[in-house]
Amino acid sequence: MKTSRMFPDQAAIRAHHAALVAGPQRERWVTLAIVLVMAGVALLAVVRLEFSFARLGSGIVQLGTFLGLMVPPTPGTQLWALLKALAETVAIAFLGTLLAALIAFPLGFLAARNTMANRLVRFLTRRFSDSIRGVDTLIWALIWINVVGLGPFAGVLAIMTSDIGAFSKLYSEAIEAIDRRAGEGVTSTGGSRIHAIRFGIVPQVMPVLISQMLYYFESNTRSATIIGIVGAGGIGLYLAEMIRTYEWDQVAFIILMILVTVAAIDFVSSRLRLAIVGERTGRL
Repeated sequence: MKTSRMFPDQAAIRAHHAALVAGPQRERWVTLAIVLVMAGVALLAVVRLEFSFARLGSGIVQLGTFLGLMVPPTPGTQLWALLKALAETVAIAFLGTLLAALIAFPLGFLAARNTMANRLVRFLTRRFSDSIRGVDTLIWALIWINVVGLGPFAGVLAIMTSDIGAFSKLYSEAIEAIDRRAGEGVTSTGGSRIHAIRFGIVPQVMPVLISQMLYYFESNTRSATIIGIVGAGGIGLYLAEMIRTYEWDQVAFIILMILVTVAAIDFVSSRLRLAIVGERTGRL
């Protein structure tokens, strides 16, 4: 009798709590099905993409040869030209990011639920930003090159267009996450809806928006290098030319220049983000 009390009938428990038992079992089967589907897709991708360990091994050996040719890095005879091209790349990234942030600022309010009551306007704004964000920066560069021609102007427009969609989404999410009591306080004292946005919402979201803009400026510095390869200005054109002519020592020098520049921008941006957000947090 004691044994039966310590170890109750499992079948009786399952029958009495059938709904509770069926739930976890169903979830386990669904999880197993998802894992099997993902494994099948991965296997299909390996087969269709002609994945080969032999080719990977020979490629690594070839990569080692290229790395050996990159030592020591040297600018050759065009150090000044490379510095000017690098400065152009940073300028493209900065101007493109700044223009995108300015254009996306009002779009963020149009896409946020707590600042735009009209569902149609909100829906169209969100779908517009999604459509722009769905096209890669490199594709935008190719489009703008055909529109305005080769050069850094096309690069600025490409980064600006690509970032408008991303900024609009990030800005709207930041606006929706703010504390509404500040805006309600403005309206309770007789302020209009515009006053509530200006004095109740903008001061709260501005540190977040600036922080996001600084992060994208750092990221766009790398993107500006890539779009330069297709003719959108900057140091990417030199990088593509050096790779094409097998000047691997100069390729290494250009890569080091880009890495140092991105690291410096990341350091400064991190300090600025910390100062902005920290100062705002301290006031709160």
